[in-house]
Amino acid sequence: MRDTLTSSTLAVVLRHAMSPSVRDWGGRVACWWLWERASKEDDPFQPVTSDETVAVGGTVTLTCQVAENDNSSLQWSNTAQQTLYFGEKRALRDNRIQLHRSTPTELSITISDVQLSDEGEYTCSIFTMPVRTARATVTVMGVPGKPQLSGYEEPVLEGERITLTCTSSGSKPPAKLRWYRGHEEIQGQPQDVAPDPDDRTFRVRSELHLTVTRADNEAPIACTVDHPALAEGDKRTERQLIVQYSPDVNIRPVSDLPREGEKFLLQCVGIGNPEPTSYEWKKKDGELPLLAKVDGSFLRFELLNKSDNGMYLCQADNGIGQGQGEYVLLVQDAADSSADPTAMSASSGVDHAVIGGVVAVIFFILLCLLIVLGRYLIRHKGTYLTHEAKGSDEAHDADTAIINAEGGHSSAEERKEYFI
Repeated sequence: MRDTLTSSTLAVVLRHAMSPSVRDWGGRVACWWLWERASKEDDPFQPVTSDETVAVGGTVTLTCQVAENDNSSLQWSNTAQQTLYFGEKRALRDNRIQLHRSTPTELSITISDVQLSDEGEYTCSIFTMPVRTARATVTVMGVPGKPQLSGYEEPVLEGERITLTCTSSGSKPPAKLRWYRGHEEIQGQPQDVAPDPDDRTFRVRSELHLTVTRADNEAPIACTVDHPALAEGDKRTERQLIVQYSPDVNIRPVSDLPREGEKFLLQCVGIGNPEPTSYEWKKKDGELPLLAKVDGSFLRFELLNKSDNGMYLCQADNGIGQGQGEYVLLVQDAADSSADPTAMSASSGVDHAVIGGVVAVIFFILLCLLIVLGRYLIRHKGTYLTHEAKGSDEAHDADTAIINAEGGHSSAEERKEYFI
């Protein structure tokens, strides 16, 4: 909100300006300036404008307003005091300049595709008696160009010190350059700023000195431009570091636990840039076993023996340097199924199956025997003797039968009865 001066304050300023105590010219000028400002703020016909800032290629709106109007026309003029619009009438043939709004108390225009040459003071006038004016300063920001990276030649060796240079042109005011490794900001050298006399912009330049390690391999190094005319991250140039280094080596067992009498496999793993191209296997304090075969990065044991125990070394070479890994081999006793819970479980399962099979066979045999025995008993009938005499059956009458029955036990034939 603008500061306003009341009429009482204006009177104090005028009395002070005319006072003999204000003897120097500068003091009187300052007082008259305050008086003029106060008088304008109290004047309803005084145009009011505002300063504007715009980036190259953007669009700016200039607005001129008055509190009251006595049917006088408002006018906008450019930095060369050429009339742009007089009321609703276009005065300058420039299609970039268009009427935005025109009322008795306001005249607004737009300037599109703004260039650096459009920067300066624009004047709004109202043709009253006397003519009243107001000025608006248009500041045009130069948009910096995409940063350019130079000075880095790939690949580089671990431990080398490299210098990267980042430059950007066309900024106004001067842009600020920032360096990043991945997402981490790193400090570069203080930047140089040089004006470009042709278009009133600036060229900025910054250097980054970096001693590379193997951790920097494939790390992105970026230079970004920080400027009010840009959104964050709008202008960014990135380059990936390629660092060559000797391999880190370790030996990994590929097979299970080494047991006597079994096969075993060791692999030599080398991590470097570039990848290792040759491998050399050794046994510390001795020769490689006769049954151990070298197959590139692999060492194969066809038949382990307790004599194979010891420390094995693998040396990998990638042309940049060499690395060595170690592995201590300790051969275990041959696998014992009785001591192996898995083997015991499997054996127990087999025993149960055998027992179940035997029981089933025995049951089947008993069943068959019962069937055969039953059939045999059906086919063969049994006999036994009774105390009845055969003579009683042959008697002609009852008395004779009783006599024969009582005394004929010795001569009687066996009485047959059948049973099942």
